[in-house]
Amino acid sequence: MQLEGTSDNPGQRIAEDVAIFARRSMSPLLAFRVAVTTLASFRARRDAGGDALLASSRKRDRRAVDAAETLHNTRSIDIGKMTDNTRAPRPLLVVDGDSFAHRAYHALPKSIRRSGGRGGGAIVGFANFLLRLYSSEEPRAVLVGWDTLDAPTYRQRLFPDYQGGRHFDPELVEQLEALPAFVAACGFANAKAPGYEADDFLAAAVASEERRGGRVLIASGDRDAFQLASETTLILHPVKAGEMARIGSEEVRARYGVEPRQVPDFIALRGDPSDRLPGARGVGPKGAASLLRKYGSLEGAAAAGRLLAEMDALRLYKRIATMDASAPIPTLPDQAPTWAKAAALAREWELPALARRLDALAAAKLRSSVPPSGGAAPKRRKLRVRRRRGTARAQARAPSRSRRSTSTTS
Repeated sequence: MQLEGTSDNPGQRIAEDVAIFARRSMSPLLAFRVAVTTLASFRARRDAGGDALLASSRKRDRRAVDAAETLHNTRSIDIGKMTDNTRAPRPLLVVDGDSFAHRAYHALPKSIRRSGGRGGGAIVGFANFLLRLYSSEEPRAVLVGWDTLDAPTYRQRLFPDYQGGRHFDPELVEQLEALPAFVAACGFANAKAPGYEADDFLAAAVASEERRGGRVLIASGDRDAFQLASETTLILHPVKAGEMARIGSEEVRARYGVEPRQVPDFIALRGDPSDRLPGARGVGPKGAASLLRKYGSLEGAAAAGRLLAEMDALRLYKRIATMDASAPIPTLPDQAPTWAKAAALAREWELPALARRLDALAAAKLRSSVPPSGGAAPKRRKLRVRRRRGTARAQARAPSRSRRSTSTTS
């Protein structure tokens, strides 16, 4: 899992990664495990490369090393004794379904077929991604948001050129229609409604979970999602070959030079070729960040007399880039995965490898829910011993009471 330490020194970057992960991880137990493993590599590289790392005087580097050493010094913790009471609350995991289904469709061979000769690559790839993400993050619940391809969104009505020229293979579209059934079979929730994009459901889920004091993980390949980053929300952004960068507020500032809340303004100024948003004339990423650092927002720039000739168009681009947190989502109580049901669906689709993986998860879940054999027997044995000892004591007392009674009578 890639964390994006900034140093060019490998050992130093490892230390930074551990510090970032520990500070921002949704699970302290997971952070601990990563720290112990990573610190061994860090120290080996440091020993091989000299003491340049520890000699660094930069505050950021010192904080990274200190955090890494602190985690290393907790090795004596008995991980087996760490319970849910010692962990941070489990996060809500929200997934941009279309983003990862598209990636899976183009990454896997088209020779993967399911029942009826229909395509199966997008389904298998998305399913494997979802199962891997669930296993690594251990969320309390999962919500997958989907685009509605057969109905225009308010963005397209406002700006007809929005996402113009996109064409999807019919085989991909058919699998996109089938995937929500797989998500539901896993025991997870879907969000899909005419007029909304998957992005909007991400924003609605973040707003809902943050109101209840929870934490959120957003899995999306769309950088527009960076506007949702906060102290309680992280973006899991794919970078390469299954690796995911964890993007929080600090990472957004480091990458773009703006605050997460300024990302829609930034996109409006810089433009977004993938969505056909042209942006402000002559303004690139650095110029957009500079304007926002100086004026705070598009409205601040307008108040200062900047970009007035383009301001109406820029406001429109900002609205299009802003995720709609009012999108309808289902209630999201804690979920228990239904792997056996998902395995049955995979078999029905004639995807045997996926079915076997889900069967294995179902079996592991069943084993973990069964109490250890003989667990209650020792208590019963102890109870019987106490009763026997109590009976023996009573019998031992009986003669003495009888003797006292005889003595009194005499």
